[in-house]
Amino acid sequence: MIPSNTSTARPTQPKGTRLKFLIGGLVLAAAAGYLIISSLSLQQEFFMTIDALMANQQRYTNSKARISGVVLGDTIEYDGHTLSFVLADIPEGTGTVQNEEWENTLHAAATNLSAPRIKVVLVDQPRPDMLRDEAQAIVTGRLGDDGIFYADDLLLKCPTRYEEAAPE
Repeated sequence: MIPSNTSTARPTQPKGTRLKFLIGGLVLAAAAGYLIISSLSLQQEFFMTIDALMANQQRYTNSKARISGVVLGDTIEYDGHTLSFVLADIPEGTGTVQNEEWENTLHAAATNLSAPRIKVVLVDQPRPDMLRDEAQAIVTGRLGDDGIFYADDLLLKCPTRYEEAAPE
């Protein structure tokens, strides 16, 4: 008969190894949670009006923000390196792109001399074909100490470009 000196119990890991894995998992979970929360903070509001930005100027100076306004065509300047233009405020609740009167809303905002306005500057980006007078622009960037909005991204919406052609 063979003596049974062999043990069927599994060797146990030292408690220090389990603790390292637990701490590592907690650090990874905390990092993932931070990244999710920080990315959601900007996405909670798709964009703000120029009026809202200027009313909270101290809060948004040198902080990332997304604003919307109507492009004033006579202010567009592009030198092959720097693109700049002025946005006029579109008052909240004045319509949506789906609204038939949206083009009139953009025109009214562009011609309202008392509407808040802000200069937008983009560097090292090409001039978009859709950048024209009375186009709606949504820009993401930072408000500088000088009151100029330094944009990283520019999204343009031109409702007249997508109008259906009249049937012949």
